[in-house]
Amino acid sequence: MVKNILKEIIKKKTERINLIKKNTNVNLLNNLIEKNKLFINFKDKIQNNIINNKISIIAEIKKASPSSGIIFQNYKPLDIAKIYLKNKVTCLSILTEEDFFLGNLTHLKQVKEKVNLPILCKDFFIDKFQIPLAKSYGADAILIILSAVSDNLAHILYEEALKFKMSIIVEVHNVKEAKKALSFKEALIGINNRNLKTLKTDINTTYDIHSILINHSAPIISESGIKTKKELQNLTAKTSIKTFLIGESLLRNLTKNSIFSVL
Repeated sequence: MVKNILKEIIKKKTERINLIKKNTNVNLLNNLIEKNKLFINFKDKIQNNIINNKISIIAEIKKASPSSGIIFQNYKPLDIAKIYLKNKVTCLSILTEEDFFLGNLTHLKQVKEKVNLPILCKDFFIDKFQIPLAKSYGADAILIILSAVSDNLAHILYEEALKFKMSIIVEVHNVKEAKKALSFKEALIGINNRNLKTLKTDINTTYDIHSILINHSAPIISESGIKTKKELQNLTAKTSIKTFLIGESLLRNLTKNSIFSVL
């Protein structure tokens, strides 16, 4: 029987969020958001690149993952962000999930204060409380994973994020979810090549789904599993997608600059 990793992550995340909610003053979150002048429009930056026929790279920062284990023993998110900035990535994606990716919202805050790039809070959003929480740490965008939430909750999260003037990535990994995602008119749609239940990656997922999303009003993103410049070029040529979220391929080549030649 295949282990459902996503189910385990959501169970643990629910426990954590319930605890944080009990110990957090929502007014304090709103005050922190009001004082923060560093917010950048994540979606606009990607759309401007598309208008100018440029590729956008959303570069991921994470310490570990369930599929690969520990990526960095001596994990320094700010140092990684500075390397990405130097190599002219478009946006950052910072993993903040604590138990399976060993992330933390404080990592996002550390980077936000020093690096002038829009940041996606990469986490498992299952409660609208997480949206002001993420923004209070400096997040410019949030993620809604359709396979992780009910249809009703997905729309609640979407409306809450719009209320807080945040960009939204709605993530899909099959045809059924792709069709549902079209109703989120203002959201970017991310096609995740990784099945979050089995953690297997298949870049053909983007090829299988992209045609359903071709008339969506906001950018489409191909996420995960992109390992080479050639794969990225093929995806752009065959699907017209110009935005890519890349994690481990960049993280494992930080000192080699091998994949940054696509920028």
